[in-house]
Amino acid sequence: MRNGYFQLVNYENGYGLKLFPPDDTGDVLRVGEIADYLDGYGIAYDRNKLEMMVMDEKEAVYFLGNEPCPVYPESYMLDIAEDKMSATVRFIPPTEAGSRITFDDFLRDLRLRDIVYGIQMGDLQEHFQSEGLYGKDIILAKGKEPTPGVDASIEYFFNTETHRRPRVCEDGSVDYFTLTTINQCKKGDALARIIPEIPGIDGSDIHGNRIKAKEPKRITLKFGQNIGLSEDKRTIFTQVDGHVTLLEDKVFVSDVYSVKDVDVSTGNLDYQGSIQVDGNVSANFEVKAGGNVIIEGLVEGAKIIAGGCITIGKGMNGAAGGMLKAGGDVMVKFLENARVVAGGFVHSGAILHSRVSAGTEVIVEGKRGLIVGGYVQAAKRIEAKSIGASMGATTILEVGVNPLIKTQYTRLQKTQADTMKTVQNAEVILETFKEKMKKGAQFNESQLKYMKTVAALVEEKTAELRELDIRLEKLRKMMETQKQAEILVNNEMFPGTTIIIGDATKTIHTSYHYCKFVRDRGEVRMMSL
Repeated sequence: MRNGYFQLVNYENGYGLKLFPPDDTGDVLRVGEIADYLDGYGIAYDRNKLEMMVMDEKEAVYFLGNEPCPVYPESYMLDIAEDKMSATVRFIPPTEAGSRITFDDFLRDLRLRDIVYGIQMGDLQEHFQSEGLYGKDIILAKGKEPTPGVDASIEYFFNTETHRRPRVCEDGSVDYFTLTTINQCKKGDALARIIPEIPGIDGSDIHGNRIKAKEPKRITLKFGQNIGLSEDKRTIFTQVDGHVTLLEDKVFVSDVYSVKDVDVSTGNLDYQGSIQVDGNVSANFEVKAGGNVIIEGLVEGAKIIAGGCITIGKGMNGAAGGMLKAGGDVMVKFLENARVVAGGFVHSGAILHSRVSAGTEVIVEGKRGLIVGGYVQAAKRIEAKSIGASMGATTILEVGVNPLIKTQYTRLQKTQADTMKTVQNAEVILETFKEKMKKGAQFNESQLKYMKTVAALVEEKTAELRELDIRLEKLRKMMETQKQAEILVNNEMFPGTTIIIGDATKTIHTSYHYCKFVRDRGEVRMMSL
């Protein structure tokens, strides 16, 4: 492959510029490069004529004068990137009687220009060992990008995943106690260790200036009471028997607070760790735990709040006042007239006339496996054997939107509407003021100050509206990504049930068996399992 280039040569009792066109794959001649060369030596020429000859793409000589051809040595054009991370060179041949630059002289020039790092010898050596690589951008030097370090990390020696499901037995019953979400630990057990950071490797630009690698992040172990730190400060271990939890990147070890029943003998419970209730929780009492709550008996119209998961062995009759609220999962034998909010999934044997919201799934299985009445909501999936009732109990199922995101979206919509109303009212005041000014009305200092306050309010609230629009759009996109949700019926769905998937709604008017419902082309559609 030959690129297009040019050379000053003797020509017809004088001298001229010989144009060497490229071959089929080579780079074309650059008129600007030729013009810069001639201008640099003060040689007169006709730019239009030169451009026409270059465009002709034929070997030709452009006559420049009757004098002998000047003697100029080989030269070059150097281009250094703005970030100093690379440089290219284009060599220009000497005139017909001129001399070529030597490799040593060229390297000496580079040192004078402070180009000392990453010299690319390949094409350079080929140029100096051959008749020359002219009309070609030769990579002269390359800097080295720094290699970033690897951040430190923490390895935990206990299960940090809290979403675990109970086991369904062969007879259809559900064992809520075989699988616990509590990570038991014994005195002396290692809980976590730091994996140290790996330093980065510095880079360099072509001038030899060091480019410092990004420092890797160091990390420290965050932990609460009952935990010891090793001598090298890289490992933590428990100093007591108990259970370990990870909350907001901080490790806690605490003894499980255990009681027989929650009633007048205990009063309300509020504990940072986990709570174990061996019996029942009576109506109107409250159990609040930073970790998990495990209740082996029955919960009446009480309030149970847990930062982790809630497990209830004999179910809950909320009497329209009971509530379960968990940051993680809720596992309960049955729910009746209860209110449930879970950050994770809800698993039950039956849900009767209750209002249930789950951050992931609602699974109702076991011998009965039914949902009758109420409102059941989940981000991804609702699954049950039987949904609704032959007597036509109003049952509403909704999937496709995380309940927490939907609540936040609704709240922001109200804020947006209120803010917009404020802006509109203020703009009416400002418009009235401007109309009066046009008609020559005079205003005192207090009135003018009030108008400035109103104008500032409009500006402030308008900025708030822009921010609200951005936040609402983000939430809209989050809700859009969750519309691939489904409702599974493992036996029968009765008429009177309402299904909501994303923004699509369908009321069931006939019985369906062994099927699932999904959102397809903007509508709720039934599909076979």
